[in-house]
Amino acid sequence: MNYDASVQYLLSLGRELAAPTQAAAAKFHLDNIRVLVERLDHPERAYPSAHIAGTNGKGSTAAFLESILRRAGFRTGLNTSPHLEKINERIRVNGEDISDARFAAVFTNLRETIETLLAEGRLRAHPTYFECVTAMAFAFFAVERVEFAVFEVGLGGRLDATNILAPVVTIITRIAFDHENFLGHSLHEIAAEKAGILKPGVPVILAGEQSPEAHEVLVRRARELACPVVDTASDYRMEELPGEHDCARARVHELASGWFMEIAPQLPGRFQLQNALNAAAAARQLTRSGVRISDDAIRQGISAARWPGRMEKLSSQPDIYLDGAHNPSAARALADFLQETFAGKTVRLLFGAMRDKAVDEIAGILFPLADEVIFTAPQNPRAISAAQLAEMAGHYAARSRVIPAPQEALDYALSHSTAEDAIFITGSLYLVGQLRQYWKSRVQVPDCD
Repeated sequence: MNYDASVQYLLSLGRELAAPTQAAAAKFHLDNIRVLVERLDHPERAYPSAHIAGTNGKGSTAAFLESILRRAGFRTGLNTSPHLEKINERIRVNGEDISDARFAAVFTNLRETIETLLAEGRLRAHPTYFECVTAMAFAFFAVERVEFAVFEVGLGGRLDATNILAPVVTIITRIAFDHENFLGHSLHEIAAEKAGILKPGVPVILAGEQSPEAHEVLVRRARELACPVVDTASDYRMEELPGEHDCARARVHELASGWFMEIAPQLPGRFQLQNALNAAAAARQLTRSGVRISDDAIRQGISAARWPGRMEKLSSQPDIYLDGAHNPSAARALADFLQETFAGKTVRLLFGAMRDKAVDEIAGILFPLADEVIFTAPQNPRAISAAQLAEMAGHYAARSRVIPAPQEALDYALSHSTAEDAIFITGSLYLVGQLRQYWKSRVQVPDCD
């Protein structure tokens, strides 16, 4: 199959969370992915790996850790989700997306394997979109002889397709409410699903700022499995230093050893300090187990890491940012950034959301901080229409406008903004991806770092 046919076949399987119901959640299991990797001769065992779960920050943490490992001299693999513009973004080797030709070749081989397993009755059903892409990442990294791979959980942890890994380190980032229909309606239940990635005896890095409820669940499960725990809230101290306009800087201290380092992530937002610390703590744990990672690799890897679509600055005069703040916890982080960086400036929000999101709570956090909210809708069957959004949440906005087409919404915001203003595109990663692609075609310049 060629690339386009491969992508269309995958899309025909349905996207992640296409039908977010308890009935759909009950169908999740690891049987398919186990059968697949067994037939593929367990490619996921061909390299050491790190496994990262959490509600917010797991993608940024993965990007930081992969960047550190690459600067330490390792040939790296990085598997993340969702993608913003192109499915290839989910599978990267040494910082480069898998090519169209290699994507098609890997998928064609996987499809033939699936057809054989279905004919033999080994598979209960055709693997899902996410299971297929996960298996492709496992296989491609093995073929490419990566020396260390970093995997981000897609949803939850316990029943996520990535959870057949035997990682050498796991990381749990901050846990908050999201995907409650799948993961549970309490932080206790959600944390239990995330803790499902812990493996017997494998060290776990716990991000700071966990709620007491989630922290208790994670620590108890780690003890049950005899996992060494590195808790960044108690094992590290972080001293924030003066930073640049929108990027924070800090000195971190590892309390037990006296080790310290100044970290300066170039990803905007103070919250990125915690994500960078998660990765630094994982790197420090790996060095204790014999992996060669220098302090310079940690420092430079954190500084060099990029994570598109998450507080990503597209342009200046006016400032334009992309941030897929699609749950209340992420909205609070964006609200902090707005108050710290853009107090006294005119701010416009372009907002779109999916039907399974806590729109009312997100709107209550963000909209009072904007001078104008522009309601729009990404091209996705799960998107709420711009008019419905305005009806649901328009009362939180000082001023609002409904512009259903995202490109027209951005053009409107630009035409009504001065060089001193700021525009934030948020609420949905689908909206972020669509307008990121539109912006590149509009200005016809390379990606902005």
